[in-house]
Amino acid sequence: MEPFDRSRHNIGQPDMALLIVVGILLFIGLIFLSSASSTQAFYEYHDTYRFVKQQLIHGVIPGLVLFYAALRIDYNFYKKFTYLFLALSIILLLLVFVSNFQSGFGTAQSWISIGGLVFQPSELVKLFLILFLAGWFDKKEHAVANFKITTLPFIIIFLVVSFLIIKQPDVGTLSIIAITVLSMYYAAGAQWKHLGLILAGGALSLLVLIKAAPYRLARFSAWFNPDADPQGIGWQIKQALIAVGSGGWLGQGLGASRQKSYLPMPANDSIFAVIAEEIGFIFTVALLFLFTVFMYKGFQVTKNAPDNYAKLIALGITVWISSQIFINIAGMLQLMPLTGVPLPFISLGGTNLVVTLLSVGILANISRFSQR
Repeated sequence: MEPFDRSRHNIGQPDMALLIVVGILLFIGLIFLSSASSTQAFYEYHDTYRFVKQQLIHGVIPGLVLFYAALRIDYNFYKKFTYLFLALSIILLLLVFVSNFQSGFGTAQSWISIGGLVFQPSELVKLFLILFLAGWFDKKEHAVANFKITTLPFIIIFLVVSFLIIKQPDVGTLSIIAITVLSMYYAAGAQWKHLGLILAGGALSLLVLIKAAPYRLARFSAWFNPDADPQGIGWQIKQALIAVGSGGWLGQGLGASRQKSYLPMPANDSIFAVIAEEIGFIFTVALLFLFTVFMYKGFQVTKNAPDNYAKLIALGITVWISSQIFINIAGMLQLMPLTGVPLPFISLGGTNLVVTLLSVGILANISRFSQR
């Protein structure tokens, strides 16, 4: 099959509501990024719009190019590269620990530099694992419930990926990958007892990780009681709650956030708190409505997908982006511990935005073949 296949007669237009919502979120993201990053950009670079320019050059423009390409490429084209996606995932995660490729960017050891291009491999791994598992589960359609044939290899692959991500360390990304791949595993036809075994093992592993690294336990403590250490581990959640509460019904006004001067990473992990302070409860609910529409359209594409392979890809992409939205916002509202993941379409981060737009392009391509 050629990548740009025009021979299929049932091909239609992509889901326009999905594309419109993504376009609005992308536009809103640049506006709020400009506001949230202005103080930090001026302080560090004497250029108020430094991070907005960075987002456009390294995120929006290449992301839209890849989005358009993915929109045009028949999703079945990826099936021939199923095992290559797994190999690339492992290789990219290993390169993080190779000194020649390591980058000093970021606080965790999760960035690499290849030919001057600095990016975060784990963001690509999210998509690569989805494409691998969709093809793998599709081939094993009638044996997914078999422990030896499917479940055991799945557990081994998941453990390898988890180990490499934990070594960075990046528990936030691992939690998103875990939710995504387990959702795909269940949708592919897994048995409840096998899924329960994996979940129990995951819960036990989480307890071990918390005990092995005191800072993880401190995050849980800050989640339950940020006042216990308001100048230390509880600082971010305290400042985020102050920002959200200060927004009131209609907000302080665009660009008028005071907490962005106190919040850690106001243009990245904490950008939702800045948004809530500036536009208030009513307009924040409108933003949440846009995210909800995106999730709904994603699951609608999944439901109407023409075959099992497409369903698994659409489900994986929708669950990944949806869970990342929830985890970021929930962390800012003290509904769960802070994990340091970006808010899709909004937060500063070229790699995340490029891969997200590429994935949405694949989702939109699947919608062109949907059973309407």
